[in-house]
Amino acid sequence: MSDTDKIKIIATNRKANFQYEIVSRIEAGIVLRGTEVKSLRDSKVNLGEAYGKFTKDELWLVNAHISEYKFGNLNNHDPLRKRKLLLSRRELKRIKSSLEEKGLTLIATKIYFKNSLIKVEMAVARGKKLYDKRETVKKRETERKLKNY
Repeated sequence: MSDTDKIKIIATNRKANFQYEIVSRIEAGIVLRGTEVKSLRDSKVNLGEAYGKFTKDELWLVNAHISEYKFGNLNNHDPLRKRKLLLSRRELKRIKSSLEEKGLTLIATKIYFKNSLIKVEMAVARGKKLYDKRETVKKRETERKLKNY
């Protein structure tokens, strides 16, 4: 990213860092319809359950809820439709090979405007066990206490 890139975060998946251990992050473009872009400008999106899925060597964003545009008419979109992610063939192969490792999944962590384009940050992640989550909470609480002193 250069210094001239203007980034405006639309939404983040706040649960992702708590429930998953992030291995790597990938920036991808996304194919959208007009009413979806208008809803994103109003920040009407939920990435809580969103994940990436391969279908015939293409990567799709599944379960990302982009609310219907309130001024949309018959041409309004389905809020939970699958949306194609745009990546180079080399990146797709690299992600696919890393997902074949046991226990790894591809989740959406944030969606944002980069200049005038809408980008999705996907993360290759490993699910945390209950004891890992407890350690994360302990670390956060100790950091908070140290910050207050």
